[in-house]
Formats: sequence, C-alpha cells, structure tokens
Amino acid sequence: MPKLQGFEFWSRTLRGARHVVAPMVDQSELAWRLLSRRHGAQLCYTPMLHAQVFVRDANYREENLYCEVCPEDRPLIVQFCANDPEVFVRAALLAQDYCDAIDLNLGCPQMIAKRGHYGAFLQEEWDLLERMILLAHEKLAVPITCKIRVFPDIDKTVRYAQMLEKAGCQLLTVHGRTKEQKGPLPGPASWDHIRAVRKAVSIPVFANGNIQCLGDVQRCLQDTGAQGVMSAEGNLHNPALFEGRSPAVWELAEEYLELVHQHPCPLSYVRAHLFKLWHHTLQVHQQFREELAKAKTLEDAAAVSRALRLRCQEDMAKQEGEKPVDGLPLFHWVCQPYVRSGPREGSREPSGARSKRALEEEEEAGGRPELLSKKQQKKKLRNPHKTFDPSLKPKYATCDQCGNPKGNRCVFSLCRGCCKKSAFKALADCPGHGLLFKTKLEKSLAWKGDRPQLQEPPPSGPEEPGSCPEVVGSGVA
Repeated sequence: MPKLQGFEFWSRTLRGARHVVAPMVDQSELAWRLLSRRHGAQLCYTPMLHAQVFVRDANYREENLYCEVCPEDRPLIVQFCANDPEVFVRAALLAQDYCDAIDLNLGCPQMIAKRGHYGAFLQEEWDLLERMILLAHEKLAVPITCKIRVFPDIDKTVRYAQMLEKAGCQLLTVHGRTKEQKGPLPGPASWDHIRAVRKAVSIPVFANGNIQCLGDVQRCLQDTGAQGVMSAEGNLHNPALFEGRSPAVWELAEEYLELVHQHPCPLSYVRAHLFKLWHHTLQVHQQFREELAKAKTLEDAAAVSRALRLRCQEDMAKQEGEKPVDGLPLFHWVCQPYVRSGPREGSREPSGARSKRALEEEEEAGGRPELLSKKQQKKKLRNPHKTFDPSLKPKYATCDQCGNPKGNRCVFSLCRGCCKKSAFKALADCPGHGLLFKTKLEKSLAWKGDRPQLQEPPPSGPEEPGSCPEVVGSGVA
C-alpha cells in the first residue's frame, strides 16, 4: 500500500485530529498521553527522543518506545532530534513500526539543543534539513513531519516552510515564537506567522502557542486556518483542556496516578506532573512542596497528593461564596492555566539575582565567576576550590564512535562502552580501561593445556550382578 501524504494522511491516518498534545521531554510519556486522550486529545506525540542514542542503545529504545503495545495510544507520532541524515533515518526505521509518523524536532530552543546542535538551532541550515527530510521521505514507510519555530520575518518563515514541504514534509507544526522567545518570559506567540504559513503551503498545519483553554483552541483555528492546535503548557496544567472543563485538581491527579500504576514511568516524571497540576495550590500550602520534592516512591507522591486534597477540601468549606484570591480566575484547587508574568517596566533585578537562562548564556559567552546559580553555589560550599569558569575546564577528546569523552589511555581512542565492544570483537586488551580479553583468553588456553588428559575407561565386559557402572566425570546430563 502506498504511503499516504498530506491531507490524505491527516484525514485518514490521523483521523482528522484537531486537538493535539505536544512532544514534551520527560512529560508526554504513555501514562500522560492516555490521560490526555481520555479527556479530549485526538493525537499525541512521544517525548523528544535523541536519534543517536536511540540507534546505539537498546535499553533506551525499550524504555521509551518498545516497552509495551498499547492500542489506545494511537494515532501516535514519534519525535526525534538529530543533525545527521543517516543517523536520523536509522533511528526512524527502528521506530516506524510503533507509530503513525516520524517528526523531526526543529523547534527546541533550549541551551542543551544549542550545545548538541539540533532543534531550532538548525533552522538556518536549509541544505542539511533538505537532505534529512528527502532521505527520510524516500526511506520510511510512514510520513515525515516537522515541528518548527518561526523567524522574526514572516516572509523568511514562509520560505522556510515551503522548503520543508518541497523536501517531503507531510505535516507541519508551527510554534509561533522565535528561538529567542523561551524560558520564563516567552512573550505571546504570533498567529500571524502561522496564518501566513498555512496560506503558503499545501500540507496540513498545526498551530502551537497561546493555548490555555478550549476558547483559545477555537479562536486559533479560526484565526490561523490551521487543521489542528497543539498544546504543551496548557495541557500540563489542565489535561481536560480539550474537553473545555476545569475539574478539581485531585480528580485528574488521582486518575493519572492510577494510570502510572498500570503503565510505570520514572518517579521524576510523576513528581513533575504533580508539581504542574498542583502548582496554584502549592503557592498556598507551601509546606507540601518540599514533601513532594523528597518523595522517594510512587506511594510517597500519592500520599502528598492525598494530603493536598484534604487541605483543598478544608479550604472549600471555608471559602464557600467567596472569590478566588491572588488574581486567579478560579480557586487554587481547580485546574487552570499558569500564565507567566512578564517583566515590569522600570523594575530592576536585585543585585546578584540572575535567571537560569542568563547564567547559561553568560557561561556560553565566557561567564562571570561571581555570578553562580544556586546549584553552583552549593557545589562551591562543598568544594571551595571548584571553578565554574569554562575557560579553565579541561577539554576532553571525544570518542571516535559516539562522541562521548574518550579514555585518555584507551588504545582504541574510544569511551569505555565503545572500547568494551571493540576489544571483545577483536579479542584485544585495553589496559587503559582495564579490559583484558586477549590476556584472559591466553590464560584460559594455557590452563587447559596444562591439565592432564582424562584417560578413556577400558571397555567393560558384562556387568556382574549387584555391581554399578563406573562413573567418569561429574555433572548432571
């Protein structure tokens, strides 16, 4: 059967999906996707997966995609970050039997994407992106899609989208922010950019940005002409967003925890989801924040959630008939969006107070040693001689195969993991990594050569009554 493309792919394979849950690192795992689908989501993406790691690490594949077959979790799109056409396609070929399409992440604006050279930091390398999409479109049995951020200039954004479509992209998700609009002060997403892209391409377009409630979904579809709307932050604070409901937080928290029991995931994912769901309540009952952060098991996290429910029910009894406080549209125990406040005009940051984003950018530019994050300050207290100046950090040579730091004394110029595989395959030694495959083999052969040979027993005649046959050797057959 030929591969479906464009609008036929969207209408038949994706069932005309309009309500879409975004790919979120460590946050759009199976349990959360199933929760979102129960409450109105029609299409979900996996968390962003690293193509190179997916290719080389079987455990990574097992944990993130191969863990179990779940018919309810369809349609599903697997998203990869990559910067090499061959590696991207190899990863996609390993994943295509478990999803309905493969998505290339061209929208991640975080510092880790800058360091790894992927996501939104590839948006100026059109030749590379064209090769990646062309090869994937040619080799894969499922369609290739892309998620992008916009350029400040609308015309350049349109040309960018048209290039991706021409290369073979069958569906485009447009996040209406630039790669500089990130962190706690992202600013509004531009629906004008999304509308211009939608008019300029002949493939389906999903809009992403400014989605906090069902009303936003409907306005976005009308204003941009997009085929669907993708939500990330809004979905994390209210998984029932696409239903147009704002239920009590504990209702969805308890439902999510039940799904985690059925489809386990790392505890760090669970804690992060509960922090998002209970965000407004934790501003009121702050003593539970540390308890949730210190939860060591799923039951510990569930116990904190139950305690928060009791506190909220007490607050409900006290505040009956009153209005919400702290500028919230609804009471703190109700699922509702979290809107980040922008910078106040004329305000100045206190001396020494810096955002994580500013610290990261200063570190990239050379850094200022007197400005440290809280985490760095704690490390400095434990080790006063520690330095965070990148110019003073040792430069590590990279492994010839995977890019991780290689062993300084490795005979193969590899990291330990790659060295172990190469040394085993070649039956060689690497003293630098303490791997002695050749030496152990030689010792084993010498030991076998020194052993006296067991003599063959003489042929026996007819056994005498009551006698037992001689047993040679030992063990159980």
